[in-house]
Amino acid sequence: MSEVGPGCTLTSDEDEDDFWGRATATTGLFTPLRDGSRRVRLLGCAPRGGLRAAAERIGTERIGTGRAPAGNANVLLLDAGGAVMGEYFVNSVTVEAVRPAGGTRGGTAAGGDGPAELLDLTVRLWCANALPHAGWPWELRRTGTLDRPGLWRSLGPAGRRGWLSVALFHHAYRELPDQPGGTTYQLDGRHVVDEDSFYCALGEAVNGPGGYFGWNLDALDDCLSGRWGALPPLTVEWRHSKSGREHLPAPFLATVLEIFAERGSTLTLR
Repeated sequence: MSEVGPGCTLTSDEDEDDFWGRATATTGLFTPLRDGSRRVRLLGCAPRGGLRAAAERIGTERIGTGRAPAGNANVLLLDAGGAVMGEYFVNSVTVEAVRPAGGTRGGTAAGGDGPAELLDLTVRLWCANALPHAGWPWELRRTGTLDRPGLWRSLGPAGRRGWLSVALFHHAYRELPDQPGGTTYQLDGRHVVDEDSFYCALGEAVNGPGGYFGWNLDALDDCLSGRWGALPPLTVEWRHSKSGREHLPAPFLATVLEIFAERGSTLTLR
């Protein structure tokens, strides 16, 4: 079984007023199947709107299985206090199974007239942006334990990519003001061994633990224009840059330096 992930709320992408409900936890969102889709369990969910209608089409038995399309949706991930910490767009949500929450038998059917019953829904969906290995950094944010720099350093290449994706999708909910132009940031380069580790270290230097400041060259160019935690011009002092100079392709380093210069900012290698 997939590792239990954060709770979420769901809303139809086609109709912003069509609220689909809230789940207390999820599994499977970051585990692609062979065809690229995800089989996600929405645990402790009281489905509403289009999601409830799809669940009802599975059947009115206490435990039902089948396939009932609900449509596209926005999934908002929640921290332990119920605040939104990130959002994904998901395609083609299809309900495949409906069970009473916790797998117990009994209670009101999905379409009953009594109080809303908490259900465990199994849905099939597509979400290219929910990268594998993103579960752990989301869990750190959910529990408030992303509280020190360098946690990404234990990750391999795929883990670093997942880390960066979470940093990006979480950034909009951090409510960080831009630091004023002229600020100098310290980048710790001791663990920079590829492009993704460079971006992990850069995001941390500018926006703190788990911070985001680009994850490819186009995104770096955008970030150096402001509105991503730092106003230009800015200076980044890349300390312990030897590892990066040894591992990173020379054309990549040259392009990074060029982007900084074009945006009126400075990257110094020490």
